[in-house]
Amino acid sequence: MSAIVAPSIPDAKQSMFAALRSVNYRWYLGGQGITSVGSWMQRLAQDWLVLQVSHGDAVALGITTACQFLPFLLLAPVAGVIADRYPRRRVLMVTSAVGALAAAALALLTLAGTASVAAVYLVAFLLGSAAAVDHPTRQAFLSDVVDRPRLANAVALNSAVFNLSRIVGPALAGLMIAAMSGVGGVFAVNALSYVIAIAALGRIQVGTRGPVDLRESVTFRAGLRYVADRRDLLLVLLAVAIAATFAFNFATTTALMATGEFAVGAAAFGFMGTALSCGSIVGSLLAARRRSTPGLGLVLGSGVAFGALTMIAGLMPTYTAFLLVLPLCGVGALTFSVAAQSYLQTGTAGRMRGRVMGIYALVFFGGNPVGGPLLGWVSNHWGPRWGLIGGGAAALLGLAALALVWRRSRDQRACGAPRGYAAGTDAVNSRRIDV
Repeated sequence: MSAIVAPSIPDAKQSMFAALRSVNYRWYLGGQGITSVGSWMQRLAQDWLVLQVSHGDAVALGITTACQFLPFLLLAPVAGVIADRYPRRRVLMVTSAVGALAAAALALLTLAGTASVAAVYLVAFLLGSAAAVDHPTRQAFLSDVVDRPRLANAVALNSAVFNLSRIVGPALAGLMIAAMSGVGGVFAVNALSYVIAIAALGRIQVGTRGPVDLRESVTFRAGLRYVADRRDLLLVLLAVAIAATFAFNFATTTALMATGEFAVGAAAFGFMGTALSCGSIVGSLLAARRRSTPGLGLVLGSGVAFGALTMIAGLMPTYTAFLLVLPLCGVGALTFSVAAQSYLQTGTAGRMRGRVMGIYALVFFGGNPVGGPLLGWVSNHWGPRWGLIGGGAAALLGLAALALVWRRSRDQRACGAPRGYAAGTDAVNSRRIDV
């Protein structure tokens, strides 16, 4: 295996929206934006329907959420292999078609008045399964759509659109439910959004990746070996696992702060989500302005800052002060997330990118089911504040430890230490690209 060291040189001509100069990327982002709005609409309407048909059963609501996110843990290893073995655009079309059929089926059942809790469970699992395959494939496909100098910019713009859809989607769903006195129309709109996404994918012109080398094992185990050999990638994935487990739990921690600490109502709780999402959008756009590919220093440093901001949020004495800090948490979260994704995307060989992003999905989406209950337990015993303070402290200390490991390894390499860490971890922010 040979290696090319490709220094990350800032592009003075790159703007915040540089990736949009590509026609292919405009189709990609447009389709993704529309289906993201539809998916967030589906989430709200789906939860509303479950509460209606189950007569307000909170357990049924929790099972629905589990059905939607459990596939990410079960299918992430397989999804990465699929993304590397088969044409990615075709895979995305299939996952979008499955999503469209599932949403359309629930729309028909709801409009006919025959929707049941079991039907919602099944549809949620199908949508989750499609999304589990779609996620790493879509991230890997991004490198087929835009050239490498604009890849980090494209990742940041994707994050901005996703977080904008997280605000717009539920708002549109609420308006539709109120106007139509039901949720069936929302599911139909989501089905249509998948159809539009398929049409957008059809307009993207990408070259053929070529046949898979049969001498190479396209397996999840081979992906794990690749990451183990690339310790810079391993450090980034460990950082993501720590942050996802202890810091990316705002759905749990903000709800506990709203009800247990500040005793505010649903509207005030909604403002918390809006404040966090607005900060996330700002963080994504700030990342899009960056003119060079993020290095390990930025990934780990932004992670430490995110942990510190999470702790600060837990220390805020009033609801207003807490609300003002949440946008900063959103900026920190997205700065770290975009830097980590960009590093993995640009630092991974094309033949391995799907599997590496599959591992990323596994550790990111797998961290929340572990950290959520743990922080909930901490909050129950010591109060809601300590869920945020403890989670932020754990993330800060864990990421600071990884930063120390990186600094020590960099210093050792400077002194001629044995080969082990990839060239992508040095002070000049270069990348090792296996070919």
